Amino acid sequence: MGSFAEIRERAEKRKGGAGGLSVLLKPRPELEVLRSMPDDRVLSEMTRYVFYAGFVRNVIDSKWPGFEAAFSGFDAGFLNLAPDDYWHDLTSDQRIVRNGAKIMSVRANAQFVRQLADEHGSAGRFLADWPPEDHIGLLAVLDKRADRLGGMSGQYFLRAIGRDSFVMSHDVLVCLRLAGLPISETKPTKKDLRLIQDQFNAWAAETGLPYTHLSRICAFSVGMPGEETGEEDH
Repeated sequence: MGSFAEIRERAEKRKGGAGGLSVLLKPRPELEVLRSMPDDRVLSEMTRYVFYAGFVRNVIDSKWPGFEAAFSGFDAGFLNLAPDDYWHDLTSDQRIVRNGAKIMSVRANAQFVRQLADEHGSAGRFLADWPPEDHIGLLAVLDKRADRLGGMSGQYFLRAIGRDSFVMSHDVLVCLRLAGLPISETKPTKKDLRLIQDQFNAWAAETGLPYTHLSRICAFSVGMPGEETGEEDH
């Protein structure tokens, strides 16, 4: 594997130099912000990314005030006690996207958030304290214990709430393969996930950069200078 400096150089060429790339690298994630995030905000973002899957994001965002009202501010304690009729009524509630399976995922994820709060003090504390050098382990937790937060939905949810993490988008995987990592060109296998984690750990040790920046630089390095693929890490 080559130095990460080579990947960064490619990204800078594509994004208008070091200054142009720097603008695209959002501030370093602040763990204390995530650690203190209220459980209702964690559940809200979980729900947003569950509903994003398969829908135009602007549609979901435009209706989000309605989601907040319909789901009682995403109060996990209340939602855990809400009767079946409450959930049935939501399937005909015009304030939200009326997708029955995704509506019921909120019920399941409210239970998950409450479990994390009982086990760790809050969901935000659990998500912040999970070590970034085992990000794939946290993704496995979401896949197993949450509902509809496996795959890209879970990865983008974690990025959105400020978790320091890499995202295995198309462009990031292309970058890794170009760098010489022997991973599949289709869905990453368990072995691939370990290799990807190990490579990001190595780059973090090499550069001192947060995983979020490493991931975005990796994505921005793919393609010809100035080209936009439409599949970059967000």
